[in-house]
Parts: sequence; C-alpha cells; structure tokens
Amino acid sequence: MLATMQKLGVVPSFSRPSVSNDNPYSEALFKTLKYTPGYPSKPFESLDEAHQWVLNLVDWYNHCHRHSGIKYVTPTQRHRGDDVALLEQRTRLYEAAKKKHPERWSGETRNWSHESIVRLNLGNTQPKTTMKKVA
Repeated sequence: MLATMQKLGVVPSFSRPSVSNDNPYSEALFKTLKYTPGYPSKPFESLDEAHQWVLNLVDWYNHCHRHSGIKYVTPTQRHRGDDVALLEQRTRLYEAAKKKHPERWSGETRNWSHESIVRLNLGNTQPKTTMKKVA
C-alpha cells in the first residue's frame, strides 16, 4: 500500500491514536458531523438519500451551525464579513449586562473581538514528513 501511495504522489499520514493534528480540519468536521442533531441512526436506504443528507448537512454547517473557533458565528457570516458587526454587538450586550448586574461577573466578559486569522489546534505544528518521490 505504501509503495502504491508513493507512486501516486500521496504523502501518507503517520499520526498517532488520539492525536488530531494529522488533519485538524477533517478531524473537527468528523466530530461535528457525529454530534450534529440530524446524524443518521441507521444506514441510508439509497445513494440518493445519502447525497441529500450530505447536502442538508453542508447547508446546516455553513448557514446554521455556530462554530466555537470563530466566536460562535456561522461560516457564512464569517465569509461575508457579517461577523464583525455581530461580535461588536455581542461586546456591547455583554458590557451592558455586566454594568446592569455586576454581581454576576467575577472577571472580564467574554472576548468577542474579531480575529483576522483563525486556526485549529493553535500552537500545534504539523509534523513534517519527508518522502522520496518515486518515479
């Protein structure tokens, strides 16, 4: 299998169990997928049913699901730039709530500031693999 992958120019993964930095984006997607409210409890009846479920999932993921890594906005809001105004509104809301009921706050309010760069597994670096390309 390794030889075939090398012939095809595929760099194999050498990740360890329970280490999600092999491909953090796909790992995060799989976790979200497994915990989505509409995750199927039984196999699909047909390929068309599976396609439709994936289309609905993608729509939900991009337009409804609020992602913790981007301050609980949807990817669509983030890509359109709508998140900047939403996060500013949340900051004002939290500050007003703290001012009105300071006894409910033991410290600062949540940080709702917009971050220009978003990363998964911040601080982890992808291990480098060196492979000779097989001609």
